[in-house]
Amino acid sequence: MTQQSIATSDRLDASVLKVAGVVVIGAIMSILDVTVVSVALPTFQRDFNASYAEVAWTMTAYTLALATVIPLSGWAADRFGTKRLYMIALALFTIGSGLCATADTIGQLIGYRVLQGLGGGMLMPLGMTIMTRAAGPHRIGRLMAVLGIPMLLGPIGGPILGGWLIDVASWHWIFLINLPIGVVALVYAAMALPKDNPEPSESFDFLGMLMLSPGLALFLYGVSSLPETGTFTDAEVWAPMLVGGALLVAFVVYSFRPRHPLLDLRLFANRNLTIATVTMFVFIIAFMGAGLLFPSYFLQIRGETTLAAGLLMAPQGIGAMVTMPVAGMLADRMPVGRTVPFALALIALGFFTFTQIDPHTSYVLLCGSLFVMGLGMGGTMMPIMTSALKTLSAHEVARGSTLVNIIQQIGGSVGAAMMSVILTNELNGSRLIPGATDPNGEPMTEAGLAIAVQQQPELAQQFPVEPSLIERGLDFAANSFATTFWVAFALVLATFIPAAFLPRRREPSHLLDDQQSGQAKAPVIIH
Repeated sequence: MTQQSIATSDRLDASVLKVAGVVVIGAIMSILDVTVVSVALPTFQRDFNASYAEVAWTMTAYTLALATVIPLSGWAADRFGTKRLYMIALALFTIGSGLCATADTIGQLIGYRVLQGLGGGMLMPLGMTIMTRAAGPHRIGRLMAVLGIPMLLGPIGGPILGGWLIDVASWHWIFLINLPIGVVALVYAAMALPKDNPEPSESFDFLGMLMLSPGLALFLYGVSSLPETGTFTDAEVWAPMLVGGALLVAFVVYSFRPRHPLLDLRLFANRNLTIATVTMFVFIIAFMGAGLLFPSYFLQIRGETTLAAGLLMAPQGIGAMVTMPVAGMLADRMPVGRTVPFALALIALGFFTFTQIDPHTSYVLLCGSLFVMGLGMGGTMMPIMTSALKTLSAHEVARGSTLVNIIQQIGGSVGAAMMSVILTNELNGSRLIPGATDPNGEPMTEAGLAIAVQQQPELAQQFPVEPSLIERGLDFAANSFATTFWVAFALVLATFIPAAFLPRRREPSHLLDDQQSGQAKAPVIIH
């Protein structure tokens, strides 16, 4: 292919967009289910009579399942075909959604979320595979912009949709709504995706799988148990982290031996991939971890309904919608080292506002800050991914994308656990109310009672206390959120360190070189 023909084929044509429709629907289902559930956590606490740490597992279990299945998706796509595997993933996700709606206990809901995660974990990497085969590597920046649509709709639509369904119906409908969408996606996929022609090219690394997948699951389970236990010294935290960490270390040592390891750590020899991965890891710990707390602040401190909390989160997604398409085009034309630092500065600026929050902070200021953060988010994640992938050769892209996806899942789990532990410990520092206990018989603090009254005003009749106590409790709780956001703000600032080493000069795409020279005989696959 000549440079001229490549230039004229830069636009994503109708055939590519047809396939993209299937991928976007699947990705929207997967990502929406994370953001929808985030606003439902207080409802789960009330309906299942569970603690925040317990209901947080409805999100953590989903993430654990995602992290476990991602390493397998690359080999499975080669072995069974992307279309067939994508439809299986859609079916698993849809069935898991239906089961979630039938849950009678928090334990059942967590278990069904694992099944959902096994399907959802394959949707994004398989969607990337399908899209890259259809679009070609020379359009990878525009490809990332198209795949960014679900990431825009998730933060905007998820909290709003979840809040509306909970307010007008019940929490069951945040899962039931996936059933008709899943059926439509399955029919669309059967009609639109090209026929499979699987050609297994690599042997499966079973020994690597026995170390990596259980190691990841155990390590993240230990990390995710921190909010409930509050300390590393609890056996529920350190035991799985120790065993999982040992398996991961063993995998790292082993992975340099086989020719085709499950996760190719040799790729870290690529400077751009390494810097992009480190930058994204630190960023995701801060952004994804603190991002779960934004709806909680509106629900617990401000006493908003789930629908109102969802609407208040919309400016963040709108901000990302403004910059992500532009960032995708710029990533094809200039080095990300010249654009990402400016996007990170916007995120830091928006984050700083949340370090100053109290129970009465102006909604105009908060929504404006979320919008600014969204502008920065749209110019950060996709350009970094694009930079890393463009410097890999065609046969390295699948393994490199799998590596980055694993790092993202670990960063998200670590961030969520870290921020939950900090917030929980801060809230527990509030003064106890003599004689007051929660439904589980545990002593209530001023902050705990204030949050409970904000969400359920009728509780004020059960606990006849002075209004000043409620106000004092809200002040303490808001300050606990602000302290947690200070940690996230510091991590965002730390992201500037690896971001300073992102490429500032335009580098040739090895993907394009391989395509032109005919070396990339097999379709390019991204996981």
